[in-house]
Amino acid sequence: MRIEQSQVERWLREDLGHHDVTNEVPGQTTGRLVATEPGVLAGLEAAAAVFEYLGVDIESRRSAGDAVEAGETVLRVSGAASDVLRGERVAVNIAGHASGVATKTRTAVERARAVAPDVAIAGTRKTTPGLRGVEKRAIAAGGGDTHRLDLSHMVMVKDNHIAEMGVETAIERFREQASFATQIEAEAETAEMAVAAAEAGADIVLLDNMSPSETADAAAAVPDGTLTEASGGITLNDVVDYAGTGVDIISLGSLTHSAGALDFSFRTGGDR
Repeated sequence: MRIEQSQVERWLREDLGHHDVTNEVPGQTTGRLVATEPGVLAGLEAAAAVFEYLGVDIESRRSAGDAVEAGETVLRVSGAASDVLRGERVAVNIAGHASGVATKTRTAVERARAVAPDVAIAGTRKTTPGLRGVEKRAIAAGGGDTHRLDLSHMVMVKDNHIAEMGVETAIERFREQASFATQIEAEAETAEMAVAAAEAGADIVLLDNMSPSETADAAAAVPDGTLTEASGGITLNDVVDYAGTGVDIISLGSLTHSAGALDFSFRTGGDR
């Protein structure tokens, strides 16, 4: 993964301000990023990019998607003490947030696939502005599907489009405007709407804000060849119920907008 220097600059500018006196520390040092609780790693490439921008050497780092236990070192650096300390907080914050997303995703995947081995767990566009790339890669590290990365990756026919044009007209209109390679997904709030969307040419039907039993009925009604996705307020607590409905995809906005950070500690000056 390549992190743009301009993004790293924004992160550091936000934290360091115009005159950082706190970290004017002489000499050379080493540093370790240590997990203080178990989880799944993500965001270490971004954390490493922060240190590399400051001229700090990366001695070693673990890989995205690795499971980690409390007390394990996941990133080692060495360089000028002032630069190591300047990168510390940004690196910890990015790695902690991304690893929290990856950990939550892995939990959702494991719970859902214990019931339906082929179901995909996907994120949504409910991401933190400026951190979508980091968060989407964290979902992938946790074993999930990134879903569309931005509006250009897939056409989503939502309830407001349907209210304005009707599902058939909306799908026809967007099909004419989109590339042949672009899939079209249409929201549906009932089984009848789901069937209508599939028959109108939707590649994917999003079964929105339905209960598990309603989702199962709608998924069974959609013709073969059209993918079905369950979405709308689904959490780790009920992902198993939705996995048993027969849908192909379960998307959870909570993977990004409600993931807690995995706790890390940054320690300088050797293994302690």
